[in-house]
Amino acid sequence: MSIDRRSFIRLVGAGAVGLVAGKAQAAHDEGSASSQDSQGVLVDTTQCIACRKCEAGCNKANSLSAHDAAFFEDKSVLLHHRRPVADAFTVVNQIHPVPGDDAQVNAKVQCMHCIDPACASACIVGALRKDARGPVTYDAWKCIGCRYCMVACPFQIPAYEYSDALAPRVRKCTFCFERTIEQGKRPACVEACPNESLTFAKRGELLELAHQKIASKPERYTDHVYGEKEAGGTSWLYLAKIDFTKLDLPALGERPMPALTETIQHNVFKGFVPPLALYGLLGLIYLSRRGDTKGDSHE
Repeated sequence: MSIDRRSFIRLVGAGAVGLVAGKAQAAHDEGSASSQDSQGVLVDTTQCIACRKCEAGCNKANSLSAHDAAFFEDKSVLLHHRRPVADAFTVVNQIHPVPGDDAQVNAKVQCMHCIDPACASACIVGALRKDARGPVTYDAWKCIGCRYCMVACPFQIPAYEYSDALAPRVRKCTFCFERTIEQGKRPACVEACPNESLTFAKRGELLELAHQKIASKPERYTDHVYGEKEAGGTSWLYLAKIDFTKLDLPALGERPMPALTETIQHNVFKGFVPPLALYGLLGLIYLSRRGDTKGDSHE
């Protein structure tokens, strides 16, 4: 009897919870070790012109949809608040801090690639991992579709392919892992930005640049670099002239999100894993034997 990937993982996933939870812990601990040298992007919202070329570049690089370049020239979408979805890893929103005022701020939204990501901590099978070089990566083969990552993310980024009934995946910005890590290129959105509102470099260098910008033009920026300390720090950093909560960025403390939940999570797993591991193993043996029995009955 053959067992497909998703069925196999559902059977053994519960039994492997404790082991994988430990691996997930190691994964985000590894990513936290040298965050200043990891890759990051500084988003200067004061320079963004909402051209949507970052959206087009991301769409092409990740083969997300069949939309052509003309689709991304439509500015009417800016009238409505948007979030990243399964076929759009990044979107640009246009915010009017004062209702009815013509003044506006344009802000790009995507996965923040946290230094200590809650999504990786919540993933019980290790499908999401923090790479020490910056990206939070996703392995669809391991994913069991529990969607705990969607609940855990304080930025509400991971999306789910509800339209795919056979093999749905969790979808989010990949930080262009193949381009940045394997090919040494800039992320597609950064490369496509015509106004240099996106800067790709080491996180430590970006923080230095951000604080230099604030010091040189205090009238242009709020004296705060979003992502420097929020939730333990993020790989994507933001500058703006208005309060960041108005840019769809939540007000978060400095403590990494996993630190708030893992003590309880690991204590639960500690006493819960042995029976689940046994049941998972027995389930595999049962299905295997049932398949053999069916095979014998046809002979």
